[in-house]
Amino acid sequence: MIGPVFVDTNVFVYRHDLSDLAKQEIAEEWIELLVRTRSGRLSYQVLQELYATLTRPRGQSFGRSEARDIVEALSVWRPIGVDHAVLQRAWLAEERYQISWWDSLIVAAAQASKCQILLTEDLQAGQEFHGVRVIDPFALTDRTPEQVLEAL
Repeated sequence: MIGPVFVDTNVFVYRHDLSDLAKQEIAEEWIELLVRTRSGRLSYQVLQELYATLTRPRGQSFGRSEARDIVEALSVWRPIGVDHAVLQRAWLAEERYQISWWDSLIVAAAQASKCQILLTEDLQAGQEFHGVRVIDPFALTDRTPEQVLEAL
């Protein structure tokens, strides 16, 4: 049984990034597993960052309407909001682990979502944040997402 897994923005960005097909495939495998098992979690911060990244003028930017559709589709994951309790957790994480404010909010949202796993390439793989373990899905290319989770 897969417990809840918090997904950071970069995984969703790679899912839609045609410039790195290897990372796109890995992101798709993870997202498909989390959808199938209904174990994916995210926050409104992730959705905001995703929209901003997808609509940013760059090599393959999305139109606003298409980016909105992507964000709307992910809203079924019931994103967690940033309330006072999440802010307090983020302040603790920022101080204790000396990580950026934005990463602290991600860690705090993962904790508030009762996730033991945080999928991201932005933090050190294997690092633990008071019950939340970081997995870099793009560093584990020799195993399927199911195999990665079973090994934990």
